[in-house]
Amino acid sequence: MKRLKWGVLGAGGISDRRTLPGMMLAENAELVAVMELDTQHAERIREKYHAKRAYTSDEALLNDPEIDAVYIASPVVLHARQAKMAADYGKHILLEKPIAMTAAEAKSVVDHCNLKGVKIAAGFMMRFGSYVMTMKQAISEGRIGQIVSCDGMFTCWYPDIPGAWRQSKKHAGGGALMDMGVHCIDLIQYMTGSRVKQVAAMHDTMTFGYDVEDASSVLLRLENGAICTVQSNFNIPDEAAKWQLNFYGTKGRLLGDTVIGQVDGGSVDAIYLDKSAGYEAQQDSRRTESQQLEVTFGNMYTREIISFGDSILNDKPLEVPASDAVQVQSVVEAAYRSNDEKRIIDL
Repeated sequence: MKRLKWGVLGAGGISDRRTLPGMMLAENAELVAVMELDTQHAERIREKYHAKRAYTSDEALLNDPEIDAVYIASPVVLHARQAKMAADYGKHILLEKPIAMTAAEAKSVVDHCNLKGVKIAAGFMMRFGSYVMTMKQAISEGRIGQIVSCDGMFTCWYPDIPGAWRQSKKHAGGGALMDMGVHCIDLIQYMTGSRVKQVAAMHDTMTFGYDVEDASSVLLRLENGAICTVQSNFNIPDEAAKWQLNFYGTKGRLLGDTVIGQVDGGSVDAIYLDKSAGYEAQQDSRRTESQQLEVTFGNMYTREIISFGDSILNDKPLEVPASDAVQVQSVVEAAYRSNDEKRIIDL
């Protein structure tokens, strides 16, 4: 099998925890080189994943002629520069979200890659979750009718940590919404096939001392009329967290419990109705038997790498084009503006 040859910029963090282990399981991928600023760290990662070479500078890795594509998982503040440099070296790019500090900067990255003739995808790996794909199909088939409401909640406990770049606005661009809520916004649009047209939001730093928000609530109106909410937090203990992605329609519902996250799992409680129920003035609860959807779990990161490799090796459209991430970031920016200006923002 033909393999896409990879280099990784920012091989610690999420790369080491999730993406590189996933890449090792992808039959159409070969890891050539990794890059970390610290020599010992770079060499440790190289040995762990049996890469051929380790670098301590992004330019050195990008100058490696054996590399076809790069995965970039460095701090957000570096994304635009590194992605444009990768395009200049003719490397295809899988870029972690958010793909830049602002939507305008993100668009400039995509435009630069188009100019250089390289493909660039965004790291919205949750699109490859087993239940996400199954729920998307059910929605597209009209199984729950017209979507009228949906909600997502994605949180973690992220206390003050000296030097943590995600807790710095100048390095991350934002906090819980930018880091976690962005996944829910992407999935809501992706799964419904409808984009956000209005945004209202509140956010704050309630619990910790850093300068990005640790709590965010966003209200979204989609182009199809559905009204949705996204809750993201850095200040809910992991033991108390309840990650959810739920959709309600005129003919049923899909309740996704822990179908988002870094591990493919969870459960979906579904109700499919043959027709909409009639009006009941007494509002007694109707007992309708739900069903638990069955799927075969896998590795989202492996699927992401395989999909990207297939797009490059066989010249197929990207499943997660970076242009989608530009649009999602414009929604995030509208949410920040809504909070600051205390008004609804039209997109």
